[in-house]
Amino acid sequence: QVQVAESGGGLVQAGGSLRLSCAASRNTFVFNVMGWYRQAPGKQRELVATITRNGSTNYADSVKGRFTISRVTNKNTVYLQMNNVKSEDTAVYYCNCNHWPVVTINYWGQGTQVTVSS
Repeated sequence: QVQVAESGGGLVQAGGSLRLSCAASRNTFVFNVMGWYRQAPGKQRELVATITRNGSTNYADSVKGRFTISRVTNKNTVYLQMNNVKSEDTAVYYCNCNHWPVVTINYWGQGTQVTVSS
């Protein structure tokens, strides 16, 4: 059983910073891809950023230049450094672990709430 746990969410003022953390309990292998997704009220879940085990990153256009994803080398631990947050960043942030191209391996955390006040 794989447990995915996020932490670091909370209330932050616009323009401030926040750091999210995610760790997956599985130790048999390192997931190829870990990432962050978010879902705001009334909106669909969207990709925020992903990172491969080799360090290749991908960001949504809306967060480029403001957010940075990173992970511990050869570990199932990932972070999201959120800088210069905006009100539109308010959402539940979910950690995802998958092993692309093995589509049957896909895990999600329970989510952590990020609220940006203005």
